[in-house]
Amino acid sequence: MRKLILSLMLCCLCASYSFAQKSSLQKQGTATQLIVDGQPFLVLGGELGNSSAGCVQDIESIFPKLQRMGLNTVLVPAYWDLMEPTEGQFDFTLIDKVLTQARQNELKVIFLWFGAWKNSMSCYAPLWLKQDYKKYPRAYTQSGKPLEIASAFSEAVFQADNRAFAALMKHIAEADKEDGTVIMVQIENEIGMLEDARDYSREAEKEFQAAVPKEFMSYLQKNKKTLHPQMLKKWESQGFKKEGNWQTVFGADIYTDEIFMAWHYAKYVERLAQTARSIYNVPLYVNAAMNSRGRIPGQYPSAGPLAHLIDVWHCASPSIDILAPDLYDNGFVNWVAQYKLHNNPLFIPEIRLTENDGVRAFYVFGEHDAIGISPFSIENGSDSPQSALVKGYATLKEMMPLLTRYQGKGVMKGLFFDSENKERIINDDDLTITARHFFTLPWDPRAKDGSQWPEGGGILLKLAKNEYILAGSGVVLEFAKTTEKAMAEEKKALGEDGFLAKGEDAKNGKADGTPRWKGARCGLGSVDEVHVNADGSLSYIRRMNGDQDHQGRHVRIPVDDFMIIHIKLYEYK
Repeated sequence: MRKLILSLMLCCLCASYSFAQKSSLQKQGTATQLIVDGQPFLVLGGELGNSSAGCVQDIESIFPKLQRMGLNTVLVPAYWDLMEPTEGQFDFTLIDKVLTQARQNELKVIFLWFGAWKNSMSCYAPLWLKQDYKKYPRAYTQSGKPLEIASAFSEAVFQADNRAFAALMKHIAEADKEDGTVIMVQIENEIGMLEDARDYSREAEKEFQAAVPKEFMSYLQKNKKTLHPQMLKKWESQGFKKEGNWQTVFGADIYTDEIFMAWHYAKYVERLAQTARSIYNVPLYVNAAMNSRGRIPGQYPSAGPLAHLIDVWHCASPSIDILAPDLYDNGFVNWVAQYKLHNNPLFIPEIRLTENDGVRAFYVFGEHDAIGISPFSIENGSDSPQSALVKGYATLKEMMPLLTRYQGKGVMKGLFFDSENKERIINDDDLTITARHFFTLPWDPRAKDGSQWPEGGGILLKLAKNEYILAGSGVVLEFAKTTEKAMAEEKKALGEDGFLAKGEDAKNGKADGTPRWKGARCGLGSVDEVHVNADGSLSYIRRMNGDQDHQGRHVRIPVDDFMIIHIKLYEYK
């Protein structure tokens, strides 16, 4: 009887935690989807500034604004120093206030564990830990300089960090068991070494001289064909050695130092991740500060979860679901492509807050089946209904039933344009689709008066043969049969009325030997602005004909608008 009661109690406990854990990851085709409350979910997020959740009053004033901005998720720091100001005594006031405000404002929450490291530094470690540097040692530079960076090689540092993190996860599991408000957790923040590429403390030096762990050597050999190109090249440079210390296997330079340090950071994070999994099994990720602007390891946070170190992190920290980029540099299209890999879904937990973030969101959802995007310091953005981000998020929220239905099935493309990248050619079966920035049309004076071109972006979704959805802002599409495109004359200059400019030759089949037209052409059967219903069906709003599709020549969405357009094509000879 006692065994039966114990078994029933255990089942109830497990059922309680299972009920609470309402988020997970699952595959659909080539995409990884975040599942929340049993349904695919796209994170239309925003991350609070570092100190914007540090008091109850700020949380209460900010969260209603986030709802007005159209967010469905807020990324919020969980501060170790405020949570455990006295060793062993925990205060969850801020955590509880975040959960309460999130539920009142219909927001999901992703907590960011600001534990041992935040942007490399240990600035959120409690004062009692920072002061006791003998028990909780620091990392050192090669010259012996102690840093404001707790040592990843210290078991005491780990145990203190892990104890606090476990307390946080236990509190969330209990406080969130009925609602499932917390859908993901970030472990640490922009982890990495600064000043030098690795730690030179006594403990670190001992590990650096030791053999590369067999676990990692086995991983490299097993996954040789799919290693990141930089990792493969580094290993190849020493003849693909199967054993030896770090310099024997990878060479003697700062990039070997970075690989070594990444292994130990990732191992540290894996232990935290295992703690999280044992308590509240939500998806976990780590975020990376970019290796940009020509910097070398130590100038950027060396050894973080960067794309070129993905093999180190995957091997040493398999419990982490996503390596996520924090994007503040130019080259947006290139950066996101580095992190949408066959073994890593794209999630952008931080991006510079700009008016362009709305169109960038369309691009990553359409091109890379992204899980989500989150501008940083979101509370400083505008909550005006006319704000580009507010309008963009509203349109994406409306599109979510279609996007989640078609993610990973190879029928979506993301469009992204600026003043330098104005055009993209998409080949789809027997069609050639020319996508361009809206300002390539002659009608908006801002296109030629020296104004900075705002970024244009969108999603092109193929519903069926000759049927598409275009959603976004600042884009133009032209459709042509592939044979038609090949036979067409080179592009003609248009006047501001959309007709050929004076002096342009409009003849076809001229006597000079140009071949006469052959084959079918493609036309716009209908172009309709539509609303996407909750079940993914479409409701008609208005026909976009005449001047709005340039008499059947193209489909367009101006730069100042966000729209969803339903396109049906037809063929004629």
